[in-house]
Amino acid sequence: MFDKAEIGVKAGDGGNGAVGFRREKFVPFGGPDGGDGGSGGDVVIRADGAVDSLRRYRQKRSYRAENGRNGGGNRKRGRNGEALVLVVPPGTLVMADLNDGAGFLIADLEKSGGEATVARGGRGGWGNTHFTSSTNQAPHIAQRGETGEEQTIRLEMRLIADVGIIGYPNVGKSTLLASASAAKPKVASYPFTTIEPVLGVVEIDLESFVLAEIPGLIEGAHRGRGLGYDFLRHAMRTKILIHLISGDSESPFDDMMRVNEELSLFDPYLAQKPQIMALNKIDLPEVQERLDGIKSEMSGAGIKAHYISAATGQGVSELMTEALKVLKAQAAVVEGMKLTVKVFHPRPRESRFTVSRIGEEFVISAPDLERIFAGAGVTPDDLRWQLGHQLNRLGVNKALEKAGVKAGDKIRCGELTWEW
Repeated sequence: MFDKAEIGVKAGDGGNGAVGFRREKFVPFGGPDGGDGGSGGDVVIRADGAVDSLRRYRQKRSYRAENGRNGGGNRKRGRNGEALVLVVPPGTLVMADLNDGAGFLIADLEKSGGEATVARGGRGGWGNTHFTSSTNQAPHIAQRGETGEEQTIRLEMRLIADVGIIGYPNVGKSTLLASASAAKPKVASYPFTTIEPVLGVVEIDLESFVLAEIPGLIEGAHRGRGLGYDFLRHAMRTKILIHLISGDSESPFDDMMRVNEELSLFDPYLAQKPQIMALNKIDLPEVQERLDGIKSEMSGAGIKAHYISAATGQGVSELMTEALKVLKAQAAVVEGMKLTVKVFHPRPRESRFTVSRIGEEFVISAPDLERIFAGAGVTPDDLRWQLGHQLNRLGVNKALEKAGVKAGDKIRCGELTWEW
């Protein structure tokens, strides 16, 4: 089952602005007409019900959106790059992989049609029309396009089911699923018969819900033993749990406690989900002999349990009816919690530039100016004048003087270096 993948995504770069001038017959003062570059395409991840696995992202791991096109003369704006849409199954978590190995959740695409932008395309650069002023009516400079965002994305698919069956291996989870629904999981008398989650639909009168078998729970599952780490997370999607215990175990009560401990160690939220306890295999003679003692131990601990035989169907219908009842009650609780207060976090105002001294150089960090380039035929002196004009408009020259710049000191902005 392909339910985890790690991919690299790169949004499109913005197109470069153009340096151009109108040259029309009988028009003596054409003026600058360089158009802006187009924006790069975003990378979007979208949930699609027609997709059932992350297999394609195991075969190809690098994705890139289209770059924006360069601007042209006559104020022609470059075409925007096409967004790249990557489809995943509903129930996929999208996480960004940080440099330190940790990650943070970008989106939980629980429903089909949900989407998240994981890398934004770079903005297109300005054409030379944006650099005109009363003292610079023929600018020969334009902007390069911004570089698109790039990052590593982790995709993790978690099945979506209403009710999950949990319990130790070989307690009868597959048999219960087959008995309660039309699902046909593999059933055998050895542990780890099921190596991936199996879904079935349970119908009660005119109502129904999705039932899932969650395999892989053994002691130490939260540390990855057995199949636990790979499949415990699937139980996170379920609304309620049916905790199945084998009646022929040495201590059904201790088994129940250990399973709940594994759930809480994996994720405390998982252990807080509503649970319906069910003791299986009551059709076996050895279980019948000790059934009264088991019931006494359970009731003494304040645990209400269902006593069933998944193999014969005894008590299964009543268990499913109880599951539907608890599911409805849980849905009502969730519906009542939907009203939340929205908190708006305004984005901090970013400084247009910063001036710092690194060694013998004064370094200007100004994202808009670092992308400036000169048109064809522009001399270094003309470029310095054009750039100096823009620095003066932003107030950078005053900031340099305040930082103690002197004649002959080197100034650097992006790839350009000059003397003050």
